[in-house]
Amino acid sequence: MEKVAGRQDEQAQMKQLLLSGKAEFLAIYGRRRVGKTFLIRNVYQKELVFQMTGIANATMAQQLANFSSALQSAEKSENLRTIPGNWFSAFEQLKGFLENLKASRKVILFDELPWIDTFRSGFLSSLEHFWNSWAFARTDIVLVVCGSAASWMLNKLIHNKGGLHNRVTRRIRLEPFTLKETEHFFKIKNIVLDHYQIIQLYMAMGGIPFYLNEVQPGLSAFQVIDKTCFTKGGLLTFEYENLYRSLFSKAERHIAIIEALAAKTQGLTREEIIRTSPLVNGGTLTQLLQELEESGFISKSLPFEKKVKTSIYRLTDQYSLFYLKFIKNSKAAGSGTWLSRIDSPAWRAWSGYAYENIVFAHIDNVKRALGISGIYTETSSWLSAKKEAQIDLLIDRRDRLISICEIKFSQNPFIITKSYKAELEKKLAVFRSETKTNKSAFLTMITTFGTVENTNSLGLVQNQVTMNDLFN
Repeated sequence: MEKVAGRQDEQAQMKQLLLSGKAEFLAIYGRRRVGKTFLIRNVYQKELVFQMTGIANATMAQQLANFSSALQSAEKSENLRTIPGNWFSAFEQLKGFLENLKASRKVILFDELPWIDTFRSGFLSSLEHFWNSWAFARTDIVLVVCGSAASWMLNKLIHNKGGLHNRVTRRIRLEPFTLKETEHFFKIKNIVLDHYQIIQLYMAMGGIPFYLNEVQPGLSAFQVIDKTCFTKGGLLTFEYENLYRSLFSKAERHIAIIEALAAKTQGLTREEIIRTSPLVNGGTLTQLLQELEESGFISKSLPFEKKVKTSIYRLTDQYSLFYLKFIKNSKAAGSGTWLSRIDSPAWRAWSGYAYENIVFAHIDNVKRALGISGIYTETSSWLSAKKEAQIDLLIDRRDRLISICEIKFSQNPFIITKSYKAELEKKLAVFRSETKTNKSAFLTMITTFGTVENTNSLGLVQNQVTMNDLFN
Protein backbone atom coordinates (compact mmCIF):
# COMPACT_ATOMS: atom_id res chain seq x y z
CA MET A 1 0.00 0.00 0.00
CA GLU A 2 0.98 3.66 -0.31
CA LYS A 3 3.42 4.86 2.33
CA VAL A 4 1.99 6.89 5.23
CA ALA A 5 3.32 10.45 5.45
CA GLY A 6 4.18 11.55 8.98
CA ARG A 7 1.86 10.31 11.73
CA GLN A 8 4.86 8.80 13.53
CA ASP A 9 3.37 9.03 17.03
CA GLU A 10 -0.02 7.70 15.92
CA GLN A 11 1.57 4.78 14.06
CA ALA A 12 3.68 3.89 17.09
CA GLN A 13 0.62 3.89 19.37
CA MET A 14 -1.36 1.72 16.98
CA LYS A 15 1.45 -0.81 16.53
CA GLN A 16 1.92 -0.99 20.29
CA LEU A 17 -1.64 -2.29 20.65
CA LEU A 18 -0.74 -5.32 18.57
CA LEU A 19 1.89 -6.28 21.14
CA SER A 20 -0.11 -5.80 24.34
CA GLY A 21 -1.23 -9.41 24.64
CA LYS A 22 -4.78 -8.42 25.54
CA ALA A 23 -7.95 -7.19 23.86
CA GLU A 24 -7.78 -3.57 22.75
CA PHE A 25 -10.51 -1.06 21.87
CA LEU A 26 -9.15 1.83 19.80
CA ALA A 27 -11.23 4.90 18.92
CA ILE A 28 -9.91 7.29 16.27
CA TYR A 29 -11.68 10.53 15.45
CA GLY A 30 -10.90 13.69 13.54
CA ARG A 31 -12.09 16.06 10.86
CA ARG A 32 -13.57 14.62 7.68
CA ARG A 33 -10.95 13.95 4.98
CA VAL A 34 -8.08 13.98 7.50
CA GLY A 35 -6.93 10.44 6.64
CA LYS A 36 -8.28 8.23 9.44
CA THR A 37 -9.25 5.26 7.27
CA PHE A 38 -6.05 5.44 5.21
CA LEU A 39 -3.94 5.37 8.37
CA ILE A 40 -5.82 2.41 9.87
CA ARG A 41 -5.69 0.33 6.70
CA ASN A 42 -1.98 0.97 6.26
CA VAL A 43 -0.87 0.30 9.82
CA TYR A 44 -3.09 -2.78 10.19
CA GLN A 45 -3.00 -4.06 6.61
CA LYS A 46 -1.72 -7.52 7.66
CA GLU A 47 -3.97 -7.91 10.72
CA LEU A 48 -7.23 -6.43 9.37
CA VAL A 49 -9.73 -9.29 9.03
CA PHE A 50 -13.05 -7.42 8.90
CA GLN A 51 -13.99 -3.88 7.96
CA MET A 52 -17.31 -2.13 7.52
CA THR A 53 -17.87 1.48 6.52
CA GLY A 54 -21.14 3.12 7.52
CA ILE A 55 -23.38 4.65 4.87
CA ALA A 56 -24.48 8.26 5.34
CA ASN A 57 -28.23 8.81 5.81
CA ALA A 58 -28.99 5.08 5.40
CA THR A 59 -31.67 3.10 7.23
CA MET A 60 -30.99 0.36 9.76
CA ALA A 61 -31.91 -2.25 7.15
CA GLN A 62 -29.43 -0.76 4.68
CA GLN A 63 -26.66 -0.70 7.29
CA LEU A 64 -27.35 -4.36 8.16
CA ALA A 65 -27.23 -5.30 4.47
CA ASN A 66 -23.94 -3.38 4.28
CA PHE A 67 -22.64 -5.38 7.28
CA SER A 68 -23.64 -8.66 5.65
CA SER A 69 -21.83 -7.72 2.46
CA ALA A 70 -18.70 -6.75 4.43
CA LEU A 71 -18.74 -10.05 6.31
CA GLN A 72 -19.16 -12.03 3.10
CA SER A 73 -16.18 -10.15 1.64
CA ALA A 74 -14.10 -10.92 4.72
CA GLU A 75 -14.99 -14.61 4.44
CA LYS A 76 -14.01 -14.55 0.74
CA SER A 77 -17.16 -16.52 0.10
CA GLU A 78 -19.35 -16.50 -2.99
CA ASN A 79 -22.33 -17.80 -1.01
CA LEU A 80 -24.80 -15.09 -0.11
CA ARG A 81 -25.25 -14.63 3.63
CA THR A 82 -28.58 -14.21 5.32
CA ILE A 83 -28.90 -10.54 6.24
CA PRO A 84 -29.30 -10.33 10.03
CA GLY A 85 -32.53 -8.83 11.31
CA ASN A 86 -30.87 -6.84 14.08
CA TRP A 87 -27.46 -5.84 15.35
CA PHE A 88 -27.37 -8.47 18.11
CA SER A 89 -27.65 -11.17 15.44
CA ALA A 90 -25.08 -9.35 13.30
CA PHE A 91 -22.48 -9.44 16.06
CA GLU A 92 -23.23 -13.12 16.68
CA GLN A 93 -22.37 -13.75 13.03
CA LEU A 94 -19.18 -11.72 13.42
CA LYS A 95 -18.18 -13.72 16.50
CA GLY A 96 -18.65 -16.99 14.61
CA PHE A 97 -16.46 -15.74 11.79
CA LEU A 98 -13.70 -14.53 14.13
CA GLU A 99 -13.66 -17.72 16.19
CA ASN A 100 -12.84 -19.73 13.07
CA LEU A 101 -9.78 -17.62 12.22
CA LYS A 102 -6.38 -18.82 13.39
CA ALA A 103 -4.57 -15.45 13.30
CA SER A 104 -2.88 -14.43 16.57
CA ARG A 105 -4.10 -10.85 16.22
CA LYS A 106 -7.37 -9.92 14.52
CA VAL A 107 -8.20 -6.28 13.80
CA ILE A 108 -11.89 -5.41 13.30
CA LEU A 109 -12.76 -2.00 11.86
CA PHE A 110 -16.07 -0.14 12.00
CA ASP A 111 -15.53 3.01 9.96
CA GLU A 112 -17.83 6.06 10.20
CA LEU A 113 -19.39 4.60 13.33
CA PRO A 114 -21.84 7.51 13.87
CA TRP A 115 -23.49 6.71 10.53
CA ILE A 116 -23.96 3.05 11.49
CA ASP A 117 -25.73 3.93 14.75
CA THR A 118 -29.07 4.90 13.21
CA PHE A 119 -32.06 5.97 15.32
CA ARG A 120 -33.38 3.18 17.59
CA SER A 121 -31.24 0.62 15.79
CA GLY A 122 -29.77 -0.90 18.95
CA PHE A 123 -26.32 -0.83 17.36
CA LEU A 124 -24.47 0.73 20.28
CA SER A 125 -25.99 -1.62 22.89
CA SER A 126 -25.16 -4.60 20.65
CA LEU A 127 -21.57 -3.36 20.23
CA GLU A 128 -21.41 -3.00 24.01
CA HIS A 129 -22.58 -6.61 24.48
CA PHE A 130 -20.13 -7.89 21.84
CA TRP A 131 -17.22 -6.23 23.64
CA ASN A 132 -18.17 -6.89 27.26
CA SER A 133 -19.40 -10.46 26.89
CA TRP A 134 -16.91 -11.79 24.36
CA ALA A 135 -14.13 -9.65 22.88
CA PHE A 136 -12.84 -8.16 26.15
CA ALA A 137 -11.85 -11.58 27.54
CA ARG A 138 -9.85 -12.59 24.48
CA THR A 139 -6.19 -11.98 23.66
CA ASP A 140 -6.52 -11.85 19.87
CA ILE A 141 -8.96 -8.97 19.28
CA VAL A 142 -8.22 -5.34 18.40
CA LEU A 143 -11.49 -3.49 17.85
CA VAL A 144 -11.02 -0.23 15.95
CA VAL A 145 -13.81 2.31 15.50
CA CYS A 146 -13.52 5.68 13.85
CA GLY A 147 -15.70 8.59 12.85
CA SER A 148 -15.59 12.14 11.60
CA ALA A 149 -18.37 13.37 13.91
CA ALA A 150 -16.05 14.02 16.83
CA SER A 151 -18.82 15.08 19.21
CA TRP A 152 -20.63 11.76 18.66
CA MET A 153 -17.42 9.80 19.18
CA LEU A 154 -16.79 11.61 22.45
CA ASN A 155 -20.30 11.77 23.89
CA LYS A 156 -21.72 8.44 22.76
CA LEU A 157 -18.59 6.29 22.92
CA ILE A 158 -15.54 7.61 24.72
CA HIS A 159 -17.51 9.30 27.54
CA ASN A 160 -20.27 6.67 27.46
CA LYS A 161 -22.02 6.39 30.84
CA GLY A 162 -23.52 2.96 30.18
CA GLY A 163 -21.98 -0.41 29.42
CA LEU A 164 -19.17 1.08 27.32
CA HIS A 165 -18.00 3.33 30.16
CA ASN A 166 -14.18 3.27 30.24
CA ARG A 167 -14.07 0.42 27.72
CA VAL A 168 -12.08 2.32 25.08
CA THR A 169 -8.45 1.42 25.84
CA ARG A 170 -6.83 3.96 23.50
CA ARG A 171 -8.10 7.03 21.71
CA ILE A 172 -6.40 9.06 19.01
CA ARG A 173 -7.55 12.43 17.72
CA LEU A 174 -6.10 12.67 14.25
CA GLU A 175 -5.10 16.22 13.42
CA PRO A 176 -4.43 17.72 9.96
CA PHE A 177 -0.90 17.35 8.65
CA THR A 178 1.68 19.74 10.01
CA LEU A 179 3.78 21.63 7.47
CA LYS A 180 6.57 19.09 7.95
CA GLU A 181 4.17 16.21 7.31
CA THR A 182 2.77 18.03 4.27
CA GLU A 183 6.29 18.37 2.86
CA HIS A 184 6.88 14.65 3.51
CA PHE A 185 3.56 13.83 1.80
CA PHE A 186 4.65 15.71 -1.32
CA LYS A 187 8.06 14.03 -1.35
CA ILE A 188 6.39 10.61 -1.31
CA LYS A 189 4.37 11.71 -4.36
CA ASN A 190 7.54 13.06 -6.07
CA ILE A 191 6.22 16.61 -5.93
CA VAL A 192 8.92 19.27 -5.64
CA LEU A 193 7.70 22.52 -4.07
CA ASP A 194 9.58 25.03 -1.95
CA HIS A 195 8.34 26.15 1.46
CA TYR A 196 6.61 29.25 0.15
CA GLN A 197 4.62 27.20 -2.39
CA ILE A 198 3.63 24.70 0.32
CA ILE A 199 2.58 27.55 2.62
CA GLN A 200 0.37 28.93 -0.18
CA LEU A 201 -1.37 25.57 -0.56
CA TYR A 202 -1.65 25.08 3.19
CA MET A 203 -3.32 28.47 3.61
CA ALA A 204 -6.03 27.46 1.12
CA MET A 205 -6.43 23.76 1.95
CA GLY A 206 -4.98 23.23 5.40
CA GLY A 207 -3.15 20.00 6.16
CA ILE A 208 -5.97 17.82 4.82
CA PRO A 209 -4.51 14.84 2.92
CA PHE A 210 -7.60 14.35 0.74
CA TYR A 211 -7.30 17.92 -0.55
CA LEU A 212 -3.52 17.86 -0.85
CA ASN A 213 -3.81 14.71 -2.94
CA GLU A 214 -5.08 16.97 -5.74
CA VAL A 215 -1.58 18.44 -6.11
CA GLN A 216 0.21 16.95 -9.11
CA PRO A 217 3.90 17.08 -10.08
CA GLY A 218 4.83 20.00 -12.30
CA LEU A 219 2.07 22.34 -11.11
CA SER A 220 2.65 25.48 -9.04
CA ALA A 221 0.56 26.31 -5.99
CA PHE A 222 -1.30 28.93 -8.04
CA GLN A 223 -2.15 26.38 -10.74
CA VAL A 224 -3.36 23.83 -8.20
CA ILE A 225 -5.61 26.38 -6.50
CA ASP A 226 -7.01 27.45 -9.88
CA LYS A 227 -7.73 23.82 -10.78
CA THR A 228 -9.33 22.74 -7.50
CA CYS A 229 -11.12 25.94 -6.49
CA PHE A 230 -11.95 27.96 -9.60
CA THR A 231 -12.48 25.37 -12.34
CA LYS A 232 -15.87 23.82 -13.03
CA GLY A 233 -16.03 20.49 -11.24
CA GLY A 234 -12.96 21.27 -9.11
CA LEU A 235 -12.89 19.27 -5.87
CA LEU A 236 -13.08 22.26 -3.54
CA THR A 237 -15.76 24.18 -5.42
CA PHE A 238 -18.52 22.08 -3.84
CA GLU A 239 -16.88 20.60 -0.74
CA TYR A 240 -18.01 23.24 1.77
CA GLU A 241 -21.71 22.36 2.06
CA ASN A 242 -21.01 18.61 1.98
CA LEU A 243 -18.38 18.98 4.67
CA TYR A 244 -20.70 20.26 7.39
CA ARG A 245 -23.91 18.52 6.36
CA SER A 246 -22.22 15.12 6.42
CA LEU A 247 -21.07 15.68 10.01
CA PHE A 248 -23.84 17.53 11.80
CA SER A 249 -27.61 17.35 11.95
CA LYS A 250 -29.16 20.78 11.32
CA ALA A 251 -25.78 21.86 9.99
CA GLU A 252 -27.06 25.34 9.13
CA ARG A 253 -26.48 26.26 12.80
CA HIS A 254 -22.85 25.19 12.64
CA ILE A 255 -22.42 27.00 9.32
CA ALA A 256 -23.85 30.19 10.87
CA ILE A 257 -21.08 30.13 13.49
CA ILE A 258 -18.39 29.42 10.90
CA GLU A 259 -19.53 32.31 8.72
CA ALA A 260 -19.75 34.71 11.66
CA LEU A 261 -16.16 33.85 12.63
CA ALA A 262 -14.92 34.12 9.03
CA ALA A 263 -16.05 37.75 8.96
CA LYS A 264 -13.96 38.71 12.01
CA THR A 265 -10.21 38.15 11.82
CA GLN A 266 -9.73 38.97 15.50
CA GLY A 267 -12.13 36.19 16.51
CA LEU A 268 -15.34 36.52 18.51
CA THR A 269 -16.42 35.96 22.09
CA ARG A 270 -19.51 33.88 22.77
CA GLU A 271 -21.57 37.05 23.25
CA GLU A 272 -20.31 38.47 19.95
CA ILE A 273 -21.24 35.24 18.14
CA ILE A 274 -24.80 35.61 19.48
CA ARG A 275 -24.98 39.22 18.25
CA THR A 276 -23.64 38.46 14.78
CA SER A 277 -25.53 35.21 14.05
CA PRO A 278 -29.12 33.94 14.28
CA LEU A 279 -28.23 31.77 17.26
CA VAL A 280 -29.36 32.39 20.85
CA ASN A 281 -27.57 31.85 24.13
CA GLY A 282 -28.01 28.57 25.97
CA GLY A 283 -26.97 24.95 26.10
CA THR A 284 -27.50 24.41 22.39
CA LEU A 285 -24.93 27.07 21.51
CA THR A 286 -22.48 25.50 23.96
CA GLN A 287 -22.95 22.14 22.25
CA LEU A 288 -22.53 23.63 18.77
CA LEU A 289 -19.28 25.35 19.75
CA GLN A 290 -17.97 22.17 21.37
CA GLU A 291 -18.83 20.11 18.29
CA LEU A 292 -17.03 22.52 15.98
CA GLU A 293 -14.01 22.72 18.29
CA GLU A 294 -13.72 18.95 18.72
CA SER A 295 -14.04 18.47 14.96
CA GLY A 296 -11.14 20.87 14.39
CA PHE A 297 -12.98 23.69 12.63
CA ILE A 298 -12.60 26.35 15.31
CA SER A 299 -10.33 26.99 18.28
CA LYS A 300 -10.90 28.64 21.63
CA SER A 301 -8.24 30.70 23.37
CA LEU A 302 -8.11 32.78 26.50
CA PRO A 303 -6.93 36.41 26.16
CA PHE A 304 -3.95 37.45 28.27
CA GLU A 305 -4.84 37.47 31.99
CA LYS A 306 -8.58 37.24 31.26
CA LYS A 307 -11.37 35.01 32.55
CA VAL A 308 -12.88 32.03 30.73
CA LYS A 309 -16.06 33.94 29.84
CA THR A 310 -13.97 36.22 27.62
CA SER A 311 -12.57 33.32 25.59
CA ILE A 312 -12.07 34.07 21.92
CA TYR A 313 -13.35 31.70 19.25
CA ARG A 314 -11.50 31.70 15.96
CA LEU A 315 -12.09 29.98 12.62
CA THR A 316 -9.05 27.75 12.10
CA ASP A 317 -10.20 25.49 9.27
CA GLN A 318 -8.16 26.90 6.40
CA TYR A 319 -10.38 25.57 3.62
CA SER A 320 -13.59 26.99 5.13
CA LEU A 321 -11.95 30.40 5.46
CA PHE A 322 -10.67 30.29 1.88
CA TYR A 323 -14.02 29.16 0.52
CA LEU A 324 -15.95 31.94 2.23
CA LYS A 325 -13.47 34.62 1.18
CA PHE A 326 -12.93 33.64 -2.44
CA ILE A 327 -14.99 30.71 -3.79
CA LYS A 328 -18.48 31.42 -2.47
CA ASN A 329 -20.35 33.77 -4.82
CA SER A 330 -17.28 34.05 -7.05
CA LYS A 331 -17.98 35.01 -10.65
CA ALA A 332 -14.41 34.52 -11.85
CA ALA A 333 -13.34 31.05 -12.97
CA GLY A 334 -10.73 29.27 -15.04
CA SER A 335 -7.01 29.54 -15.57
CA GLY A 336 -5.33 32.54 -13.94
CA THR A 337 -8.23 33.34 -11.61
CA TRP A 338 -6.24 32.96 -8.43
CA LEU A 339 -3.11 34.68 -9.69
CA SER A 340 -5.19 37.73 -10.68
CA ARG A 341 -6.21 38.21 -7.05
CA ILE A 342 -2.72 38.22 -5.60
CA ASP A 343 -1.89 41.41 -3.71
CA SER A 344 -5.47 42.69 -3.80
CA PRO A 345 -6.82 44.12 -0.51
CA ALA A 346 -8.94 40.98 -0.01
CA TRP A 347 -5.92 38.75 -0.64
CA ARG A 348 -3.74 40.70 1.80
CA ALA A 349 -6.37 40.52 4.56
CA TRP A 350 -6.94 36.81 4.00
CA SER A 351 -3.25 35.88 3.74
CA GLY A 352 -2.48 37.62 7.02
CA TYR A 353 -5.28 35.75 8.83
CA ALA A 354 -4.45 32.42 7.19
CA TYR A 355 -0.75 32.72 8.05
CA GLU A 356 -1.65 33.53 11.65
CA ASN A 357 -3.66 30.30 11.74
CA ILE A 358 -0.63 28.38 10.51
CA VAL A 359 1.56 29.94 13.20
CA PHE A 360 -0.98 29.17 15.94
CA ALA A 361 -1.07 25.54 14.76
CA HIS A 362 2.74 25.36 14.95
CA ILE A 363 3.41 26.97 18.33
CA ASP A 364 5.83 24.18 19.26
CA ASN A 365 7.92 25.06 16.20
CA VAL A 366 7.94 28.72 17.24
CA LYS A 367 9.11 27.75 20.73
CA ARG A 368 11.88 25.58 19.29
CA ALA A 369 13.02 28.45 17.07
CA LEU A 370 13.12 30.72 20.14
CA GLY A 371 15.03 28.10 22.14
CA ILE A 372 12.36 27.84 24.83
CA SER A 373 11.00 24.33 24.24
CA GLY A 374 11.96 23.30 27.76
CA ILE A 375 10.35 26.31 29.42
CA TYR A 376 6.72 26.28 30.60
CA THR A 377 4.69 28.79 28.60
CA GLU A 378 1.13 30.00 28.13
CA THR A 379 -0.03 31.39 24.81
CA SER A 380 -2.73 34.00 24.32
CA SER A 381 -3.67 37.13 22.40
CA TRP A 382 -4.35 40.63 23.68
CA LEU A 383 -6.55 43.59 22.79
CA SER A 384 -6.29 46.86 24.68
CA ALA A 385 -9.30 48.13 26.62
CA LYS A 386 -9.87 50.96 24.13
CA LYS A 387 -9.07 48.66 21.18
CA GLU A 388 -6.21 50.94 20.17
CA ALA A 389 -3.64 48.16 20.19
CA GLN A 390 -3.76 44.43 19.43
CA ILE A 391 -1.15 41.69 19.81
CA ASP A 392 -1.49 38.62 17.61
CA LEU A 393 0.34 36.20 19.85
CA LEU A 394 1.75 36.39 23.36
CA ILE A 395 4.00 33.69 24.76
CA ASP A 396 4.07 34.16 28.53
CA ARG A 397 7.19 32.38 29.78
CA ARG A 398 8.13 30.96 33.18
CA ASP A 399 11.58 32.58 32.82
CA ARG A 400 9.88 35.96 33.43
CA LEU A 401 9.80 37.03 29.80
CA ILE A 402 6.90 37.63 27.45
CA SER A 403 7.51 37.09 23.75
CA ILE A 404 5.25 39.56 21.96
CA CYS A 405 4.84 38.15 18.48
CA GLU A 406 3.96 40.12 15.35
CA ILE A 407 2.90 37.78 12.55
CA LYS A 408 3.37 39.12 9.02
CA PHE A 409 2.88 37.35 5.72
CA SER A 410 4.71 38.86 2.77
CA GLN A 411 6.11 37.81 -0.59
CA ASN A 412 9.53 39.26 0.24
CA PRO A 413 11.62 39.94 3.36
CA PHE A 414 9.52 42.17 5.61
CA ILE A 415 10.62 45.79 6.05
CA ILE A 416 9.84 47.74 9.22
CA THR A 417 9.23 51.30 8.15
CA LYS A 418 9.53 54.37 10.37
CA SER A 419 5.74 54.58 10.77
CA TYR A 420 5.41 50.87 11.54
CA LYS A 421 8.19 51.16 14.12
CA ALA A 422 6.20 53.89 15.85
CA GLU A 423 3.10 51.65 15.77
CA LEU A 424 5.02 48.78 17.35
CA GLU A 425 6.52 50.99 20.05
CA LYS A 426 3.07 52.33 20.90
CA LYS A 427 1.68 48.80 21.05
CA LEU A 428 4.39 47.72 23.51
CA ALA A 429 3.88 50.83 25.64
CA VAL A 430 0.10 50.36 25.82
CA PHE A 431 0.55 46.69 26.70
CA ARG A 432 2.94 47.47 29.56
CA SER A 433 0.71 50.27 30.81
CA GLU A 434 -2.56 48.33 30.79
CA THR A 435 -1.31 44.96 32.01
CA LYS A 436 1.07 46.38 34.62
CA THR A 437 3.33 43.42 33.93
CA ASN A 438 6.71 43.36 35.61
CA LYS A 439 8.11 40.90 33.10
CA SER A 440 10.42 41.88 30.25
CA ALA A 441 8.70 42.03 26.86
CA PHE A 442 10.66 40.83 23.81
CA LEU A 443 9.32 41.71 20.37
CA THR A 444 9.44 38.70 18.04
CA MET A 445 8.77 39.01 14.32
CA ILE A 446 7.24 35.89 12.72
CA THR A 447 7.41 36.34 8.96
CA THR A 448 7.78 34.34 5.77
CA PHE A 449 11.22 35.42 4.56
CA GLY A 450 12.57 37.20 7.63
CA THR A 451 12.78 40.86 8.63
CA VAL A 452 15.22 43.22 6.96
CA GLU A 453 17.72 44.60 9.46
CA ASN A 454 17.61 48.39 9.33
CA THR A 455 17.66 51.37 11.68
CA ASN A 456 14.00 50.80 12.51
CA SER A 457 14.40 47.16 13.51
CA LEU A 458 17.64 47.48 15.48
CA GLY A 459 16.99 47.67 19.21
CA LEU A 460 13.32 46.87 18.67
CA VAL A 461 13.17 43.33 17.29
CA GLN A 462 14.71 40.86 19.73
CA ASN A 463 13.93 37.60 17.92
CA GLN A 464 12.95 36.39 14.47
CA VAL A 465 11.07 33.30 13.28
CA THR A 466 10.59 32.53 9.58
CA MET A 467 8.39 30.12 7.67
CA ASN A 468 11.32 27.69 7.41
CA ASP A 469 11.25 27.30 11.20
CA LEU A 470 7.64 26.13 10.95
CA PHE A 471 8.77 23.10 8.91
CA ASN A 472 11.30 21.86 11.49
